[in-house]
Amino acid sequence: DASKGMRMHDTQLSSQPKLSQEEDRESGIGSTLDLCSTSEGHNQHAHHHSSKPTFRETDSLPKQKAVSQNKTGQLLINLSKIPLLLILLFLFVCSLDTMSSAFQLAGGKVAGGIFQDNAVLANPVAGLVVGILVTVLVQSSSTSTSIVVSLVASGLLEVRLAVPIIMGSNIGTSVTNTIVAMMQAAERTEFQRAFAGATIHDCFNWLSVLVLLPLEVASGLMSQLSYLLVTSFKLQPGKEAPEMLKVITKPVTKLIIQLDKCVITEIAMGNEDMRNRSLVKEWCQTDLVTVMAPSLLLSPAHCVTHCRHLFVSTGLSDLTVGLILLAGSLAVLCTCLLLLVKLLNALLKGQVAKVIHKVVNTDLPYPCGWLSGYMAMLVGAGVTFVVQSSSVFTSAMTPLVGIGVISLERAYPLTLGSNIGTTATALLAALASPGNKLAAAIQIALCHLFFNVFGILLWYPLLFTRLPIAMARVLGERTAKYRWFAVLYLLLCFLLLPSLVLGLSLAGWRVMAGVGAPFLGVTVFIAMVNVMQAHSPRYLPTKLQSWDFLPKWMHSFKPLDRLITKATVCCGSAYQKDPGEEEEEHISTQATSVNTQKESTLRRAQLVYDNPALDYLDESRPGVKVLILKGLQRCNSTPL
Repeated sequence: DASKGMRMHDTQLSSQPKLSQEEDRESGIGSTLDLCSTSEGHNQHAHHHSSKPTFRETDSLPKQKAVSQNKTGQLLINLSKIPLLLILLFLFVCSLDTMSSAFQLAGGKVAGGIFQDNAVLANPVAGLVVGILVTVLVQSSSTSTSIVVSLVASGLLEVRLAVPIIMGSNIGTSVTNTIVAMMQAAERTEFQRAFAGATIHDCFNWLSVLVLLPLEVASGLMSQLSYLLVTSFKLQPGKEAPEMLKVITKPVTKLIIQLDKCVITEIAMGNEDMRNRSLVKEWCQTDLVTVMAPSLLLSPAHCVTHCRHLFVSTGLSDLTVGLILLAGSLAVLCTCLLLLVKLLNALLKGQVAKVIHKVVNTDLPYPCGWLSGYMAMLVGAGVTFVVQSSSVFTSAMTPLVGIGVISLERAYPLTLGSNIGTTATALLAALASPGNKLAAAIQIALCHLFFNVFGILLWYPLLFTRLPIAMARVLGERTAKYRWFAVLYLLLCFLLLPSLVLGLSLAGWRVMAGVGAPFLGVTVFIAMVNVMQAHSPRYLPTKLQSWDFLPKWMHSFKPLDRLITKATVCCGSAYQKDPGEEEEEHISTQATSVNTQKESTLRRAQLVYDNPALDYLDESRPGVKVLILKGLQRCNSTPL
């Protein structure tokens, strides 16, 4: 009996861990090894545990399937957005091309007439602003360059006088991506980044002109160097440059409008009969055809037919057609850009955005980190050569800078590479020129190339020389604070200031020097004082350590901002939402008082009833420590 009792007791002991293990398994906690159990029981338990999943595992299986299904669905949705992205890019490029045609229709004849006065072009500063104005008016640096090539080839303009015009066309072509950046004005942070990314091209061009234009006037560096290269090679007319992106966009843009660009060139060369001729092309020349007759075979001939586009034989003036096309192209451009930004934000978010941002903006490993910028230049030059337009490349890059995918430091070398890429396209186009224009076309294209190469050597290799990045960042911050500043910048830098300089140059060099020299001196003085105020104010006189001694409208945009806001009724609500400095201080004070009230409410809630002594706490200054004795908390005592 004793042995039976011992066996029964052992059986109970060995069965107890199994029960506890079963309970643990049902509860989902999992089992632990029982050191008192037999090896057979342990093996059975391990086999049972491995064959039957736990409750946590069975519960996580549907979740894993749902997560995998969600990932697959999200991937399919993102893949379906890529064709839409390509369609929007296609329409975006077509609208840029159409906008260029619209500007040529609206101001092409005016631009051609500007080139007629060779006495004005003899002034290099006037030549610079002529290049800016003409390129802004026709929205195409290739058109203004082709006019210059024709003038040089016909002997109406010397190469040394054409170089400032090429510099001006390089400045004027950057207005397109600045216009594109303004389409992102709805979101303040994106607008700040996008405007900085767009104006970095302007800053580079203006700084390069400030150094290279006086150098060219004094020494003729670029014109002499290009002449030596042209005369050292035996040049022969070659084939036309290959069209890559235009092969895709031309079938669509040809159905909208076709222009006779020879009219602008002929007006610039002094042919007054062309002023009465429309820029809208009505007769088009088709490919070579072979005319067959029953008895003889005629030689191949050109067939001239009516052009097929929307505005053929409409009877509308060039200005009317240009304004219609400008309104339509701007509408399509804005719509495509807004949808592109939304699509890019949807595609490039989360981990994908981090990966792309890291790949695009990360430098090469040490010791090759300094090569990263030059690799970005090669990428910018290659892409621009493929699309054959620096405006298309920089305008497409601007939204990416706005949403933060490309940093401003990486956008700078990409833009510089785009400048090199567009000069390579111009060189190919120059090689296809006829024999009488070949040398002039190549010399002008080489001057364009040298301007960009020398500009890169001035403003990129050393970190402290990359002033365009700092200037563009300041412009972006200013524009984000005062959004009307973008319109003021466009009008001032690309229309009003060049027009003023052109008017002064028409009055003669004495008038221009009398007005321009004091203005330039004051500008340099203000810039130097601003730099010293920011870095070493102790070296300045006490009064010049800040501009507070001047009226506020002379050193702050705040009064002008109030004036513009009051003048525009539609922006009244926006002004209340985007307050100035005084409003921001008032809001911060209100937020501080609200937080203090919340803290006092929490302190009162910790007590059973309201203590009159806590009323004194609410009246005390925030941040002042108050000591309360615990034993006196339920008495009407004053806190110590």
